[in-house]
Formats: sequence, structure tokens, C-alpha cells
Amino acid sequence: MKEITVTELKQKIDNNESFIFLDVRDSFEANISNIDVESVQIPLDDLQEQVEKLDQQSEIVVMCRSGSRSETACELLEEAGFANVANLKGGINEWARKIDSNLPVY
Repeated sequence: MKEITVTELKQKIDNNESFIFLDVRDSFEANISNIDVESVQIPLDDLQEQVEKLDQQSEIVVMCRSGSRSETACELLEEAGFANVANLKGGINEWARKIDSNLPVY
């Protein structure tokens, strides 16, 4: 499985690269901490039923709190035929530690 670091994600955002940013956290978590970029939020528990909402041809970067649920989501997407999927290593908490210290680590 492909992984992307928070630094690499920051570069993608800064370069205005095209990708789907998939947040698989529960909806209440987005109220705690969020990266300021357009995202698609589908909680991991709902992803199997909502996978058709995603474009299989697009690059997809998957995020959760720490990287565990997003890793599971990447595996699910790959099994469903998605070829260009990357797990955000360390999740939003790593982003808060290395990129945006104004965000809470939870």
C-alpha cells in the first residue's frame, strides 16, 4: 500500500494538484480538527456502501486520526479496483504536529 507523508500532502495542496482527499473519520471528529482543503467525508463504517461516490480514475489520499482507519480504507478501495490510493501516514494528528500546530492532537 502506498503512503504519503504530511509534508508530501502539503506540497500537493500548495501545488494545487488534483486529487480526492477522503476523510474516513466519524463526522464529530471533523469538528475537532480539520485540514483546510476540500475533502469528501465518508466514515470508514460507511465506505463499503458509498464507494461508488468516488472516481476510480482519480488519485485518492485517505486520512483519519492516526493512519489506522485510513489504512483499512485504502485496502478496501484497492480491493474495489481503485489503483491510485495513498494512506496519509500519521493522519490528522501528524499534520497537527508537523504542519499546523494550531490544530489539536486528539
